[in-house]
Amino acid sequence: MEHKSIGIIGMGDMGKMYARRLSSAGWRINACDVPSKFDELRKLFEGNDNVVICPNGHSVVWVSDYIIYSVEAENIDAVVAEYGPSTRPGAVVGGQTSCKAPEMAAFEKHLPQETEIVSCHSLHGPGVDPKGQPLVLIKHRASQRSFDMVESMLSCLGSKHVKLTAEEHDRITADTQAVLHAAFLSMGTAWAGGKEFPWEIPRYIGGIENVKINVTLRIYSNKWHVYAGLAILNPSAKKQIRQYADSAKELFTLMLGGHREELRKRVESAKAAVFKGDAGDDDLLLRDDVLDRFSLAELPPERVKNNHLSLLAMVDCWWKLGIVPYNHMICSTPLFRLWLGITQYLFRNPKLLDEALETAIYDASFRGDDLRFVSAAQTWSEFVRFGSMNGYRQKFEEIQEYFAPRFPGAVKLGNEMIKTILEKTGAD
Repeated sequence: MEHKSIGIIGMGDMGKMYARRLSSAGWRINACDVPSKFDELRKLFEGNDNVVICPNGHSVVWVSDYIIYSVEAENIDAVVAEYGPSTRPGAVVGGQTSCKAPEMAAFEKHLPQETEIVSCHSLHGPGVDPKGQPLVLIKHRASQRSFDMVESMLSCLGSKHVKLTAEEHDRITADTQAVLHAAFLSMGTAWAGGKEFPWEIPRYIGGIENVKINVTLRIYSNKWHVYAGLAILNPSAKKQIRQYADSAKELFTLMLGGHREELRKRVESAKAAVFKGDAGDDDLLLRDDVLDRFSLAELPPERVKNNHLSLLAMVDCWWKLGIVPYNHMICSTPLFRLWLGITQYLFRNPKLLDEALETAIYDASFRGDDLRFVSAAQTWSEFVRFGSMNGYRQKFEEIQEYFAPRFPGAVKLGNEMIKTILEKTGAD
């Protein structure tokens, strides 16, 4: 099988990561991007004899045994329409998009009928070591022999292989990524709307706040289409994001109205449903010593109380949708494990949860931020509901510009935090 080659169409961050990892394992890589990047890519991979930069996708699909389309989900149909018909007989084709519904539709529409389809999706970003991370493999239209070939080729990544259908993939990624991203996007929008850098405000420093801030900045430092494609093009994501926005609004309404017992009853019902069967304290994913280590500012003398509306809304959303997040740990991203970790940290600590509920009713310190957060959650949900890629992009890049000066330090710290969390949770 060593003589076979892998084609990569789309040399963005993930495409480059795949090219480097697969070529270092001895596979011949034929890769391309848009023509304007040809010289830049040739220079970047100069000296790597296992990577051949091709002038276009036709050159890739004519000579490759397994072809990976590593392009944005919203562009997959156009790119496959252009190059798919040229696919050489006997080749196997797959995609690395975060949403499989449009990907499979494009393959079925534009590939020759005899072309086999085995798709994939690494459930992590390009800056995360793939070793031990989930790698979804989808045998959509292929023989077992072809599926085994693809699995063998990608085994050099050292990832945990998870075999799903395209439909299962999209449902699980909606559960574990789309709503998660909406929460952090809404936090960033709320902070930017209030002209705040949260690490400069004592009420957002330390513990759970470190994860909220670091992950929010990590998301906004990336490319908008990564999140827009997953949310807007995933048929399962719309419902989840809508429910999260509704949960945030309804809980905030209870807080504003001072409905203490109704709020407590609703939160406790959500807790019982989502964390049912959860083990004791030894099972906690995150602890104070880990959470406090990754702060962008000095810890205040005394921790400021927070109602943690974003976390209360997430568990409420899971409850309303019948989602048990632990069921998807096999397909969890590093960010999902962080999010589940801080959510579990809040809900499994009776004293901290009581404090959050009391703060929600009696302390107005967060009301302005909470109002902006609820409004932001509604806004992101509307972009998804109406399929507005342009609106999503404009809002994302507006917030991105606000936080941009702080990205270098935050991303470095965020990478260290994620590495530590993965070690603590045994994910690698």
